Amino acid sequence: MCAIAGAVCPDGVDPDTVRDMCETIAHRGPDGGGLHVEHTAVLGTRRLAVVDVAGGDQPVYSEDGHVVAVFNGEIYNFAELRAELLAKGHRLTGSGDSECLVHLYEEYGDALVHRLRGMFAFALWDGRRRRLLLARDRVGKKPLYWGMRSGSLRFASELKALVRDPHWRGEIDPVALHHYLTFQYVPAPWSIFEGIGKLPPGSILVWRDGRVRVERYWRLDATPRPVATVEEEAERLRGLLVEATRLRMVGERPIGAFLSGGVDSSAVVAAMARQSSRPIRTFCVGFEKAAFDEREHAGEVAALYGTDHSELILSDAPLDVFPALAWHFDEPFADSSAIPSLLVARMSSRQVTVVLTGDGGDESFGGYRRYVLLRRASRLWLPLMAAPLLGAAGRSVQALSHQGSMLRKAGWAMELAGLPTTGRYTRLMSYFTEEQKRKVYTPWQRDRMAGVHSGDIVERAFAESSAGCDLTRVMDVDVNTYLPGDLLVKTDISTMAYSIEARSPFLDHVLMEWAAGLPGELKIRGRTTKYLLKRALADWLPEHLLRRPKMGFGVPLASWLRSGLRPLAHDLLTDATARDRGIFDPGAVARLLAEHAAGRDHSERIWALLQFELWHRTHLPARPAADRHRRSRLT
Repeated sequence: MCAIAGAVCPDGVDPDTVRDMCETIAHRGPDGGGLHVEHTAVLGTRRLAVVDVAGGDQPVYSEDGHVVAVFNGEIYNFAELRAELLAKGHRLTGSGDSECLVHLYEEYGDALVHRLRGMFAFALWDGRRRRLLLARDRVGKKPLYWGMRSGSLRFASELKALVRDPHWRGEIDPVALHHYLTFQYVPAPWSIFEGIGKLPPGSILVWRDGRVRVERYWRLDATPRPVATVEEEAERLRGLLVEATRLRMVGERPIGAFLSGGVDSSAVVAAMARQSSRPIRTFCVGFEKAAFDEREHAGEVAALYGTDHSELILSDAPLDVFPALAWHFDEPFADSSAIPSLLVARMSSRQVTVVLTGDGGDESFGGYRRYVLLRRASRLWLPLMAAPLLGAAGRSVQALSHQGSMLRKAGWAMELAGLPTTGRYTRLMSYFTEEQKRKVYTPWQRDRMAGVHSGDIVERAFAESSAGCDLTRVMDVDVNTYLPGDLLVKTDISTMAYSIEARSPFLDHVLMEWAAGLPGELKIRGRTTKYLLKRALADWLPEHLLRRPKMGFGVPLASWLRSGLRPLAHDLLTDATARDRGIFDPGAVARLLAEHAAGRDHSERIWALLQFELWHRTHLPARPAADRHRRSRLT
């Protein structure tokens, strides 16, 4: 596991710039670094040593030295790849995974990505052809940012490394901000900064002679396939999960697991314990508020499998973690579960270097409650003219009813019923609707965003899906949007902030491809989520743990913003610095804060605004956005 950074330019690259980029993200690789330098290309790395600790330094080279690579991630099938390459006559000097890349490139060219089973972001420079290849793993577990200017390309594992460029202007991309307010993250291919993008999951980028080509090499095929009996499919699922877990337990450093007490993390711990000769170290964050606390369930799984279990309890908003939150999440990020994610990563880093997680189980096997809701809503039929009227009536009912009342819930159901499937999904995933964004923007910002609709991202994801029904199509959309944009960013940033590597068996692409073809009724049956997965785990976990409702990994944000976080939110969102940015209307922001304090729940919207403000003060000079916009038009 490493951080990577680099640059290519026909006119030459300054090595010190790339060296500075690597030092900026040294927390991702505290065990050493390396640099490949030539006139046109400089590739750098910082290393977190997990596999081949003694001999796995980077960059790695082909036998003749003309192909060089830097690599972030883990290739779990590296033993088979090494054997194949040795049989073909290649000479390998170490015993790890990274040097496989240059030799696979010699054999297969850009198609080498299809040979890799794991998580990765890598850069490969072909010195003879003066050609750079960037690649990102299928699902998007490892990040990769890039930017172009005048034929010169720079890339890095984190955005904060790219902006070390002394010529970078630091202009916020208003479209990226618009999408952030909707989804609580900036979706690929955007980044929060103009001129810098994310390489999308399952994609490669080729630079040559100052020109760039980006193409997607993998997309999950959700086409329905024939299935056997439930028990036969459950047995196959158990086997795939055990194999994926075994592959991710390889390494030379201490290993543990995040154990929330939910089905997915419990399943991973069970699969680990069944293959380990020593107790597994497990880590859990809990809350004093019972509605958010899963420690009892995590403790039961820990006791069942005899793990070495550690817990952290939160009683109030941990203000001391906010500076780290703003620094490490170097784009605005409003998933509040990033707070416990950072804290559990910090706690576990004192004992282990690798953790396994349950990420990906919900998307592959139907774990979210919204899947049940959307499936039931899809069975409704309304006359063509009735749907918009019902939606409008539902919005009116919500506006006139009390927070949490049955009438308000009825209005919410009416609004969803009046929308098509894509609209329902977008509404469920939106933290600010388009109307709410218009109300909170200043006129200047509102004019800039005229005609930009975040729902278009959802529409495109739905149109590209090969799934056979609305239920599995929604899961496929999650795999291509919410999973890489939110969940995997949260896991990667939180763990790498404390120099630990997170591995996710449920994100094994072989397991995901098998699960994608399952029919919807094996994922959601009635009100039961994860039907097949729970059947597969019946001999591993107690029935009451499998049957209990999903809690998620939330925090008591609404109450925090009425107590310990209230002064901070008010001060940061209403002071002159925030007002002078010219992005958000001060009166609209003040109303959100006042209404939340009075009992209406605006916590998610306030949190999104607060995280943007904290991010801005951490990563950008204190210059008003409107002023920067005017200056950029004059220069």
